[in-house]
Amino acid sequence: MPPSPIFSSMVKVPIRSSRGTCSGRVSSCELPAPVVSPGECLRLGSKKIPFLMEAMGPLAWQPSHAILRLRQGDGTRVGSTGNSLTMSSTFEKNLFAGSGKDLPSLLAAAMKAAEAQQGEIEVLRLTDSDLQLKVRAPEPSAGDALVSSLVSLGFEEPQPPVARWQDAPVAGVAPTGFYSTTHHETEVFEAGKWQPLQKQRMDACVTHSSGVLTCTQLRDLIAGEAVLVGNEGVRLVTREKREEAPAFAFMVNEVSSERRVEIQARGVADLARAARQAGKKVVWVPGPVVVHTGASSDLAQLAHAGWVDAVLSGNALAVHDIEAQLHGTSLGVSISDGSAVEQGHSHHMRAINRICAEGSIEAAVASGVLEGGLMHALVKNQVPFVLAGSIRDDGPLPDTQMDLIEAQERYSEHLQDAGLVIVLASMLHGIGVGNMLSAKVPLVCVDIHPAVVTKLADRGSAQTLGIVTDVGLFVRRLREELVD
Repeated sequence: MPPSPIFSSMVKVPIRSSRGTCSGRVSSCELPAPVVSPGECLRLGSKKIPFLMEAMGPLAWQPSHAILRLRQGDGTRVGSTGNSLTMSSTFEKNLFAGSGKDLPSLLAAAMKAAEAQQGEIEVLRLTDSDLQLKVRAPEPSAGDALVSSLVSLGFEEPQPPVARWQDAPVAGVAPTGFYSTTHHETEVFEAGKWQPLQKQRMDACVTHSSGVLTCTQLRDLIAGEAVLVGNEGVRLVTREKREEAPAFAFMVNEVSSERRVEIQARGVADLARAARQAGKKVVWVPGPVVVHTGASSDLAQLAHAGWVDAVLSGNALAVHDIEAQLHGTSLGVSISDGSAVEQGHSHHMRAINRICAEGSIEAAVASGVLEGGLMHALVKNQVPFVLAGSIRDDGPLPDTQMDLIEAQERYSEHLQDAGLVIVLASMLHGIGVGNMLSAKVPLVCVDIHPAVVTKLADRGSAQTLGIVTDVGLFVRRLREELVD
């Protein structure tokens, strides 16, 4: 039995919203006779267009601007208002989105894309499990750009075209028009079937070697290597947020500090347990604030308890953690009472100097120079860590990787098989990790500044969870959930 349509007669209406007129049209779909009154929202049976268009905000339907064509069951036209706004198009293509996707949100996003690309979309069919569109544009180039935008949202072509490949002209250079990946799971139609990409990440090319399709960074391209060109034969594997979101999805893509830390920590603890049960890693991306706020001792306890599988950070995290152990200060401020310490400004430099004399952090632990703290816990529990250097680093420590490309490679290596990534007050390294991570991996960002959390949430992933709170308090609560 075919899926029951949400709608059941014929209607054609251009969209007008409080943000301006959209170029998309809801047209030729099966709709029950709608009731439209000035100032009201169009109701389609039990559905209401503002619900369908929630990503764009409420839509006010004004009959004076609408083309309303209702037809009876025999096709007889029973009335119309307004003038047709259909463009003269030289480009037309059909797209669809099927079961398992958030069709109302996709429709809203498609209309927004059509407005931005100066194109037009026509809804051919809309049911609980099927959304079919016709894309029109005045020029083929504009149409291709709009289709590319819609494919990146999760739409597909009914008959997938064969993917096009061109050889990289020289090492580190892709062919013109190469496909640039996103962090969403992606499949390419090759050899008569849809094949998933390996090492999914954003801002990469797709290469084809020995039957394996892989996300490859520009710098790693080999001369003559087959590179995917264009959007033909590409689809995104998206999932319904309501079905796939984590247990505390009320925080997904939303930034708020008006929630109890205990509840937020409990939700993250559940994600950590789920990752462990699935045989996946829990990867941490902490900034030096975890030392300043006293959270490093709690994170060290989590490492001793086996809840830390890798730490990806920078020079400053290790420097201030070691300073705290050797001198009792963090940035020259006493960690016991918060007072400024005489000559405290030099303590982090003295800590760097002592580790350099030992040769490495691991050597300092082995010799007894470093007897506690987060770095000590990582070494003792053989937890891998990567300290990526930057232009502002003092020292740096001998363990800090100052080769940026090498640091990125090591970050990426430790993110393989991650089941949860927790970013603690480190916007720089957090965004870097986000770019390397597949959208299917939950990424938790904790920061006292809402702007930092928003920046990571804006990656577009349904799995990005933003928590605005004090990092020290959050890590302590999380340790209590997982260890105590």
